[in-house]
Amino acid sequence: MSQVAELVVDNCRTSDGEVEGLTDDFKELEFLSMVNVGLTSLAKLPSLPKLRKLELSDNNISGHLEMLSEKCPNLTYLNLSGNKIKELSNVEALQNLKNLKSLDLFNCEITTLEEYRESIFELLPQVTYLDGFDQEDNEAPDSEADDDDDDDDEGEDGAGPKGDYEDEDEDEDEEGSEGGEVGLSYLMKERIQDEEDDDDYAEEEEEEQKAGVQGEKRKRDAEDEGEDDEDDDDDDDN
Repeated sequence: MSQVAELVVDNCRTSDGEVEGLTDDFKELEFLSMVNVGLTSLAKLPSLPKLRKLELSDNNISGHLEMLSEKCPNLTYLNLSGNKIKELSNVEALQNLKNLKSLDLFNCEITTLEEYRESIFELLPQVTYLDGFDQEDNEAPDSEADDDDDDDDEGEDGAGPKGDYEDEDEDEDEEGSEGGEVGLSYLMKERIQDEEDDDDYAEEEEEEQKAGVQGEKRKRDAEDEGEDDEDDDDDDDN
């Protein structure tokens, strides 16, 4: 359990505010999701020093969030949407989460307060994104997309698996281009060979025709000579 980095226990029921099996043994936990588990308090949350993202939406939490800074001091993302948080005083304890960058209070009654967003950003200056948007209404980047960008950067630097893959692709492209040139040369050679074969065939045919003509001529000459011999014999007889 000490090696587990992500844990999802959504829709599990708690016993007296405690999720069975969730203990201090999860020292390496970085992401925890406890959506719709019936939580009313965080008093029994175990100590999770490396936790960065905590999903607590659709529970019955109304306040007493000071436990978060004690148990999860390195939180950067906190989702409390769909809980019973009504007043600014309910979230004031989050000031102690110095690394908190993203806070979600969507579908909480506090969102109906006048100048709700301005008040939260003023109360929690370390927060960059509230309900998915910053103070200029720019949408928060997708965390998975960020991870992909990090992977892309590593690939561009030539470090990690992606760099290796790119080298292999380049080798394949080079081989493919060479193969294309060889193929073209081969085709040209084939075409030249075909033309030479055609020329040879034409020459052979021409020679055969000449031979045929000469044969016919010799045949006619022989016949003419035979006729002349017959005429000479006739004259001798007379």
